[in-house]
Amino acid sequence: MRLYTIGYQERSLRDVIAALQAAGVRRVIDVRDLPNSRRPGFSKRQLQAGLEEAGIDYFHLKALGTPKEGRLAARAKRHDQFWSIVDNVMAQPPAQLAVQEAAALASEKPSALLCYEADHAECHRLRIAEALTQNFGFKVNHLSVPHLL
Repeated sequence: MRLYTIGYQERSLRDVIAALQAAGVRRVIDVRDLPNSRRPGFSKRQLQAGLEEAGIDYFHLKALGTPKEGRLAARAKRHDQFWSIVDNVMAQPPAQLAVQEAAALASEKPSALLCYEADHAECHRLRIAEALTQNFGFKVNHLSVPHLL
């Protein structure tokens, strides 16, 4: 089973959708704690509408999001603290159930985990993808989207 991840940092919704379509993604699983964005088109309702217009389903799994203290640690480049917070969240029952839900959703049709950071190595979606790989056998492909000029 194939699973994708994608980040929208400094990308347009049109370009993100194009990358998803090129990979054959039919469902986006939004793993942000707060599905809001200053970037046009990436707040929950706008994102869902744009994806659905392109024929891509949308699901938000809040329990897999990084809490505020983790986002603050990431912005401050306190990587050890960030990953510690992410690992703590992932160890909690709500996140474990949400990983199971993500696996079920991704098993139904080609899916991508979506979050903000363009680089998957700096984003908590990496840990989610690792859990889905280890526990459910997914093979992960981290999509890149051309950088806006």
